[in-house]
Amino acid sequence: MSLPIPFTNTVERLIPRDRRFDDPLSTLAFGTDASFYRLIPKLVIRVESEAEIIALLKAAHAELVPVTFRAAGTSLSGQAISDSVLLVLGDNWNGRDIRDGGAQIRLQPGVIGAQANAWLAPFGRKIGPDPASINACKIGGIVANNASGMCCGTAQNSYHTLAGLRLVLADGTLLDTEDAASVADFRRSHGPLLAELAELGRRTRANTELAAKIRHKYRLKNTTGLSLNALVDFDEPLDILSHLLVGSEGTLGFIGAVTYDTVPDHPHKASALIVFPDVESCCKAVTLLKSQPVSAVELLDRRSLRSVENKPGMPEWVKGLSANACALLIESRAASQNLLHEQLGLIMASIAQFPLEQKVDFSEDPAVYNLLWKIRKDTFPAVGAVRQTGTTVIIEDVTFPVEQLAEGVNRLIQLFDKHGYDEAIIFGHALEGNLHFVFTQGFDSPEQVIRYEAFMQDVAQLVAVEFGGSLKAEHGTGRNMAPFVELEWGSDAYQLMWQIKRLLDPRGILNPDVILSEDHEIHLKHLKPLPAADEIVDKCIECGFCEPVCPSKGLTLSPRQRIVIWRDIQAKQRAGIDTTELERAYHYQGIDTCAATGLCAQRCPVGINTGDLVRKLRARDAHHAGSADWLAGHFATALKGVRLTLTVATGARRVLGAPLLEKTSGALRQLSGNRLPQWTPALPQAVAPIHFSPQPLDARPRVVYLAACVSRAMGPAAGDREQVPLIDKTRMLLEKAGYQVVFPENLDNLCCGQPFASKGYAEQAENKRRELVDALLTASRGGLDPIYCDTSPCTLRLVQDGLDARLQLFDPVRFIRSHLLERLDFQPQDKPVAIHVTCSTQHLGEAQGLIDIVRRCTTEVVIPEGIHCCGFAGDKGFTTPELNAHSLRSLKDAVQYCDEGVSTSRTCEIGLTQHGGIDYHGLVYLVDRVTRPRT
Repeated sequence: MSLPIPFTNTVERLIPRDRRFDDPLSTLAFGTDASFYRLIPKLVIRVESEAEIIALLKAAHAELVPVTFRAAGTSLSGQAISDSVLLVLGDNWNGRDIRDGGAQIRLQPGVIGAQANAWLAPFGRKIGPDPASINACKIGGIVANNASGMCCGTAQNSYHTLAGLRLVLADGTLLDTEDAASVADFRRSHGPLLAELAELGRRTRANTELAAKIRHKYRLKNTTGLSLNALVDFDEPLDILSHLLVGSEGTLGFIGAVTYDTVPDHPHKASALIVFPDVESCCKAVTLLKSQPVSAVELLDRRSLRSVENKPGMPEWVKGLSANACALLIESRAASQNLLHEQLGLIMASIAQFPLEQKVDFSEDPAVYNLLWKIRKDTFPAVGAVRQTGTTVIIEDVTFPVEQLAEGVNRLIQLFDKHGYDEAIIFGHALEGNLHFVFTQGFDSPEQVIRYEAFMQDVAQLVAVEFGGSLKAEHGTGRNMAPFVELEWGSDAYQLMWQIKRLLDPRGILNPDVILSEDHEIHLKHLKPLPAADEIVDKCIECGFCEPVCPSKGLTLSPRQRIVIWRDIQAKQRAGIDTTELERAYHYQGIDTCAATGLCAQRCPVGINTGDLVRKLRARDAHHAGSADWLAGHFATALKGVRLTLTVATGARRVLGAPLLEKTSGALRQLSGNRLPQWTPALPQAVAPIHFSPQPLDARPRVVYLAACVSRAMGPAAGDREQVPLIDKTRMLLEKAGYQVVFPENLDNLCCGQPFASKGYAEQAENKRRELVDALLTASRGGLDPIYCDTSPCTLRLVQDGLDARLQLFDPVRFIRSHLLERLDFQPQDKPVAIHVTCSTQHLGEAQGLIDIVRRCTTEVVIPEGIHCCGFAGDKGFTTPELNAHSLRSLKDAVQYCDEGVSTSRTCEIGLTQHGGIDYHGLVYLVDRVTRPRT
């Protein structure tokens, strides 16, 4: 069925066309979240204001149009998908208000959880919830799912740290519980609703058996069903309403802002890994640790430890643990080191009587405790990485009363054996009795679905009935556990939830079949296919962790969506379905607008670099091998052509003036079908070729200077206050530090191969890389001299593709950090400087090094929020400038008070200058300006 015409007319009047998506590619791309369900929406709307939400809900309410809200789409239980209308948060939901020295923070729903904590860090505070997805999930989802995490427990979740809420009900009514005028208006307009909530609360509290059950259920970690504890914890109906919205998964209203009471973020911490000989002793230790000063206690069963025992850096003894071993990863935090040491003594004394199989003692060394936590965090992706193609990874999330934890673990293991889930592992937040179990499941045959259903029925009986536990501790009910809510809660509580739903959403338009469903098989429907697409991406679990760092997300597709569409194309082709139109759309949305810089791989739990798939697809369409061969063989000639083009552009600027040239260039680009590049005032001038002769050795240490091809062709822009080319500036700095600078011979013919690799010409790229490596070996006297590469992407290309072990290759950050700091005196300037950490610098592990160097150079450093990749991507800034513009759309506001910006890639600096409104230069310009030789 199509959407009602009055509703679509309202949408068309209200929402610009570029924020409405109803084409097959877009609806499929948005039809997935991190769960194992898929629904294809009829319409996706990117909403940018509360006014739009209100108007859309009023229209949906009037026309009975179901609506689902989407923040980050990292939900695991199927609560962020829709076959009707999906409202996705746009860019304008990132507001925050820090109050009382960080004691409170008010956040809009589009803020990523980790960003909220970054804002609070200077105050020594954080938000209470700490889900594992905190680097990707957003506040709207954190509140709507009442997400918790490893250190959060129950005391610090959204429900218990809620100080205020701004919400929109299903009928479009706005309420801000912190605004007296809004509250007064709501009391007048919705007095009967508030009276009914108050009455529900009175009746629930008066029903001693039901009230006792509710209190018991929320003594545990519990997100199954609606938050009925609101009815026993509060008697003021506004408090009841706001706390009912927490954990409601978009079924009761839209959350427009939340105010948290923050919690301390203690600076001193230590972690230990304690391995017990069996589950029983491990879980008995947990009950003792619950009264100790621990911030986290994570349980890992033997199977989970086995899943990561071959990972790099894992202690060798992990492989030799006994079959029944069970480990606890324990962390303690404190405001001071003395207090921390006191706490560690108490913790170890409390479990001193237990026999141990192995242990890693408490350590405050980040290298040690980060490795221990890596063991814990790698368990989930470890299962995902080894699963059979076509199956999905399911992570379930239950709570046992902690005093029955050992029996619960063993009974779960018995169910794995009964139903043949040999790969299943168990880990979890032991202090709360909260266990996650991970297993792989195919849904491509009726037998597989029947097996899954039988297993889930057994799990529900075990957890909810036999142990009185919770079937969903922190991942939300979704549609995954909706059929089991009544089983867990009983008829009275279940009917109470339906009363609340019908009171707040009388027409049933908000996220139907989520949390509450009259379809008892909803958890077995709309199961998501994960067909084979390409071995590069087949391990993708569609979690969405990659999305925050992708420059094309919001312009076209994110890495997750690229994989979703490519999977669908491959499945359709195998089924004999024509994919011509879908592939045509995908070429621009999926291939042309991918920066292919690989930041997604850093965030992916299974290490997928979607850029590798895109480069492979580009290679499939790379039909100009002859031209690539000629270019590789005549690189110096091509470089001359680039210099000539830049010289002509500079001449045109002098004749026409910058405004007219930019306008003319834009018109020509449009006429060419966007094949011609766009001229901007940030475009570089040409650099004169390097003229040098071999220098005799002298007493100074030598450094081989590998000037990247962009540095050899592109100088400063005409309007840049810095008019010294990067090559000259770098040589000046190196010589100031006491180095003799030498260049490889035949430099203008050399290239790392990156321009060829990015276009899909792998053979030519490899030939140029080898040619360069040979030249560097000669220039560095067989690796005796260090090599300085002035552009981080070239450095990364050489390092990633197998650098000769004899070569000492440095990007600007690492060379300055390791060779120049001791040779130079820094006199920091008092003008603010913006930093752009390039993708390659991040891959090289030098992000913090860059920041530290700039902090030596200036008293104020600005690192723009939310900009991870500039989207220039070599030449994409010329050929697909919309990608660069989209990625840097918030840059100008972030750097408006800065004097200049620094980076380590000349091409990135072109786009940064254009969209930031300030000049961006290589790091060496700043370092040279504020240093003098150390005597």
